[in-house]
Amino acid sequence: MKRHAIPFAALALLVAGGVQAASKPYCGKLENGDHGPYDYRVAGADKLNVVEQFHFTEQVEAGVAGTSSYLGSDLNYVLRIFPNHSRALNTLIRVAPRAKGGRLQGASYPIECYFERAVRFQPDDGSAWGLYARYLYVVGQEARAFPMLEQAVKLEPDSPAINYNYGLALAKKKEYAAALPYAQKAYARAFPLPGLKQMLKAAGHWQEPPPAPAPAAPAAPAEEAELAEPAKPAAAAPPKEA
Repeated sequence: MKRHAIPFAALALLVAGGVQAASKPYCGKLENGDHGPYDYRVAGADKLNVVEQFHFTEQVEAGVAGTSSYLGSDLNYVLRIFPNHSRALNTLIRVAPRAKGGRLQGASYPIECYFERAVRFQPDDGSAWGLYARYLYVVGQEARAFPMLEQAVKLEPDSPAINYNYGLALAKKKEYAAALPYAQKAYARAFPLPGLKQMLKAAGHWQEPPPAPAPAAPAAPAEEAELAEPAKPAAAAPPKEA
């Protein structure tokens, strides 16, 4: 099923708080011929397997090297078909610090454009907003990132990773009392990273979360969690574009 591109100027009308998706006014059309784009959250295994088998291998996901060509080419292929492919976006966060000029060799767009395209394609995807915020934190644009985390937590209020990251962002601003309920919600759902709890304990603001009313949801992988310190890629084999 094809999705129609949402004009960038209208995007702020579709999300609460008037969050601006990007400083760039244009990051390419979303239409991708006969190959989507498709919503990663509901894409069938048949479509995913065909794309990921050849363009999102373990070494691509780890940010080590491309499989079919350059790393940027493989990630571009995946994100043209599934713009909100959260694992591929997470890989872009990993490799962003070493990308010259904010762009990977073989990619059609600067790295930030792939996050802009994700939220333009599916403005209701809280994970996409959260990943966009993490990218902006990595490149030192905290002021733009924080409203995106606010949007993410509104869209996915029960996500352990999003609650953790939003609480961490508040704690970094020394808004410890405001951060506590988000930290409690994340840890009540068995979130694995201790950093936020340690920050709140050091500031004298930590309280154990109340018992969860329902069975805890599976925690998000740790690699999708840290707001400003994404997992580092393996160093054994440098990527082709390095």
